[in-house]
Amino acid sequence: MSEKIPNPLCLRRFFRAREGTSALEFAFAAPVALLSIAGIVELAMMMFVTSLVEGGLREAARFGITGFTPASVSREEQILQILDDHAIGLVDFATATVTYIVYPGFADVGQPEPYVDDSPANGAYDAGESYQDVNGNGQWDSDMGAAGLGGPGDVVLYTVNYEWQALTPLVEPFVGTGGVLNMSASVAVRNEPWPAAGGGGGGGP
Repeated sequence: MSEKIPNPLCLRRFFRAREGTSALEFAFAAPVALLSIAGIVELAMMMFVTSLVEGGLREAARFGITGFTPASVSREEQILQILDDHAIGLVDFATATVTYIVYPGFADVGQPEPYVDDSPANGAYDAGESYQDVNGNGQWDSDMGAAGLGGPGDVVLYTVNYEWQALTPLVEPFVGTGGVLNMSASVAVRNEPWPAAGGGGGGGP
């Protein structure tokens, strides 16, 4: 039985055919394009929320430095309200963590309590070495800060830690764990010299 030889003309027509190439190219390019668009939108939203939280934290700190305590709420509650108002509902402050750490000065932020490195002299604090108990808790700390909103003239570090949930399932595998990214913002300010005996400034922020 003789083998049938393809017609050379048919082969040329087959290789020159272009029907369906656009659909095939789109099938390859569409996933990449959609992922890129989703990533851009996600990044833009994250930057927007970061800007809102940082702006809210600055406004909250501006209120905090006055020492003013509203009649109906505490200073901490008022600070949380300011943050929530600025975030326009994009951050759940019920699950966020807001901390206030007091320091003697700006140069002390995040620094360890001073100690005498002599037994042994190894560049690290060892039990038994003398130290200055800056925060007054009866032990040496790698961060000399004390929790609270501080008093007149104190430096206070405001920090907010919150979670950002990816908006689209497409980018979830690339964002944090399970599409959740831990984010934070902080600002350090010095409290105004309000009258200490009055328990806080008497005027508004």
